Amino acid sequence: MLKKGTKLNSILTGTCPRCQNESMYVKKNPYQLNHVLTMHEECSHCKLVYQIEPSFFYGAMYVSYAVNVAVGVASFIIAHVFIGLELIPSFVAIVLTLLFLYPPILRISRNMYINMFVSYNPEIKS
Repeated sequence: MLKKGTKLNSILTGTCPRCQNESMYVKKNPYQLNHVLTMHEECSHCKLVYQIEPSFFYGAMYVSYAVNVAVGVASFIIAHVFIGLELIPSFVAIVLTLLFLYPPILRISRNMYINMFVSYNPEIKS
């Protein structure tokens, strides 16, 4: 479906950004809330350490903010403009959408952030 080697593949699947052979997360389902951000220490294929430096993923909070704003604006436009809901129900739709999508947005934000710093390189072997 998604071409291996693209950043979009790594972001949407949560695979290692360098080799894209293994999931970075211990549990694949983001709705297992106890393990939503539980990651492997390193990739078993290319040995990339995911925590590049201490507190590396704090930068993903800024990415998460941008993604949440984009999703909130999109849900408002869909609810208010296309469906025709009044203002208050449109804001309720924003809150419900963001609550429902919170776990996947957390992961996608981390995936986007690490992909800013690590590029695909299939030639690196363990």
